[in-house]
Amino acid sequence: MQPVATVGLDGSQESLAAAHWAADEAEKRKLTLRLLHAWPLLVPEPAHAPSEVDQNYWAKRLVHTAQAELQARHPGLSIVGNLVADDAQNALLQAATESEMLVLGSRGLEPVESYFLGDVSMPVVARAERPVVLVRARTGREEAAPASAGRVVVALKLHGSSDDLLDFAFHTAAARGVPLQAVHGRSVPLHARVPWGVDHNVTEEIRRDALKELGKALRPWREKYPQVDVTEGIRLESPAKAVVRAAEGAALLVVGRREHRPGPHLGPVAQGAIHHGRCPVAVVPHG
Repeated sequence: MQPVATVGLDGSQESLAAAHWAADEAEKRKLTLRLLHAWPLLVPEPAHAPSEVDQNYWAKRLVHTAQAELQARHPGLSIVGNLVADDAQNALLQAATESEMLVLGSRGLEPVESYFLGDVSMPVVARAERPVVLVRARTGREEAAPASAGRVVVALKLHGSSDDLLDFAFHTAAARGVPLQAVHGRSVPLHARVPWGVDHNVTEEIRRDALKELGKALRPWREKYPQVDVTEGIRLESPAKAVVRAAEGAALLVVGRREHRPGPHLGPVAQGAIHHGRCPVAVVPHG
């Protein structure tokens, strides 16, 4: 079976925005797009039942309508609909194991009303075995980003393995043909603080050491993806704030999640990116 990207549909504007984002990405990566709608009350398919007595009618209509809209915009893309008789969280976690990526709608810090957000999407992001991308719907006040603003931003901690994170980020930038910006945020330590601000000799040493570590982490991936234009940035502020600021105007922000973190929780960088980032955010599990 061809590799798939799965998007969760719940009928909200956020999930439809996620479906459009996933269709674009699936086309660039040459993946099949799977439209997943999970409904615990799904009943066995009736034989030749008219729509007025088909208890699955609205679930099927939701998927079929989205599929027709996406297929019209992407005529060459393979798109399949998938109705699952399960609760959304279980269905999405299972789908993630079978997909290159899972894409969900997100409201950021706005009121939680979407079926896939509150009780569902955050535990899925924290437990999924594969990357999960959260996509916000644009409001009437927001304009589409110009094509020139298509960079991918990846946040790096510089300790522990980041191979899965960097593989996803470089692969995405290569598939899109856009630059990649690698960002590392590091809070200024207490010993660098002086009554009038910070000791610039200390901060410059911290910056130089961090740039050296960042360059070392990126070197093998630059060699693997020579077509990707990579820039590096060190920001001496809290990592979460540094990442959100660096991603302003970006097409995608890629952050990591430790696979073995105890409990279904996310770190402060991933939390900050999801709640405050204005662009789609990919959360990638890694060792």
